[in-house]
Amino acid sequence: MAVESFAAWLETPQGRYALAWEQTKTDLLAADIFGFNAVQIGFPQIDFLRANRMPLRFTCCEEGPCTTRADPHHLPFATNSVDLVVLPHILEFDANPHQILREVDRVLVPEGSVLVIGFNPFSLWGLRRLFSGSRGEPPWQGRYLSVPRLRDWFALLGFETRGGAFGCYAPPLRQEKWLARWHCIEAAGDRWWPYLGAVYVLQAIKRQHGLRLVTPKWKDRMARAKALALLPQKPLTQKREEK
Repeated sequence: MAVESFAAWLETPQGRYALAWEQTKTDLLAADIFGFNAVQIGFPQIDFLRANRMPLRFTCCEEGPCTTRADPHHLPFATNSVDLVVLPHILEFDANPHQILREVDRVLVPEGSVLVIGFNPFSLWGLRRLFSGSRGEPPWQGRYLSVPRLRDWFALLGFETRGGAFGCYAPPLRQEKWLARWHCIEAAGDRWWPYLGAVYVLQAIKRQHGLRLVTPKWKDRMARAKALALLPQKPLTQKREEK
């Protein structure tokens, strides 16, 4: 499975290099997003919600040590019940990323946020992927989504994209010592060619135009948050057997 092989790649020098930047930037964005319920979809072994201060934080995946076992195309959360969703590289390795985003739109509360972490196709790493083809080793077999494309998708769903950043300007070198030698290029990349970073974090906010958001009382909202009921659904194994 592509996601599993990608998780193994994160243990390599290349993976640690990209992951360090991703967690730093995600921490900065997630720390300023408030609410009651936060959900990370995919890669439960990496905590991208560690800097967020919401009282209830979940990890959702099909396999692995997550708090909620579910299909990301059919999230078991009530409509308008989640304040933050984090999608770390899950869209790049899924055959139907549009359905995942539709589910994110459904479960998010008005003015809720989604953070997307992905690889930039317009970078040296994106160029490396072109030479690898779809059968390359991780992470080169993923289908990289550009930030302009994601903005178009979010606009169709009624989201407004605002925060975000690009990073990791070193070439996709395999050895840690060579990656370290390119460390000086990070500051130059942020200043002179920020849109050519290998990875990005993009924030989008679910807007409800024409509606006035009425915030419930603290106690009522806390009660609803604690009752973030998982919608009744059959276990994944049973679904596969029925198919």
